[in-house]
Amino acid sequence: MIVSEKTLKWGLCFYPPLFFQRIWVKRFHQGFRGVDVKIYKSLFNKNYNGSIFGGTIYAATDPFFALLFDQLLQREGFKVRVWLKSASIQYLKPGRSALYFTVLITDEMLNEAIEALNTTGKFVRAYPMEIKNSDGEICATVMNEVYVRNLHSGENGPVAY
Repeated sequence: MIVSEKTLKWGLCFYPPLFFQRIWVKRFHQGFRGVDVKIYKSLFNKNYNGSIFGGTIYAATDPFFALLFDQLLQREGFKVRVWLKSASIQYLKPGRSALYFTVLITDEMLNEAIEALNTTGKFVRAYPMEIKNSDGEICATVMNEVYVRNLHSGENGPVAY
């Protein structure tokens, strides 16, 4: 479904898995070329040591590459199925305050996906992310592997994989 940046922002802000972990979408960039996200530290996501629970940080990074590629490729005329295929995280420093990250989709990334969808019907690529505190210190690095499949070749309806 194609939606506006503002609609998706508010839908995700109040989506229970993100809302109750205090993961907040600050904004989607114009044309879904990126997203800015903030993870608030609160009673709901604080661990035994007083820092943000690692699972919250991991969960915060989960949907955004897939959502951005989905919206961008739909606008390019593709019918696609997109999801996060795999992810890995390295915790470098405790998140003792709010954490921030930005995901950007460049022209090169989008063109690479379009080329792969037009030739092989699928696109799989891993992208790095950095989660920073308000001082700009990197607290975690994440590698998210995105899977995009062109559905014009015949899949109909919802499918569980």
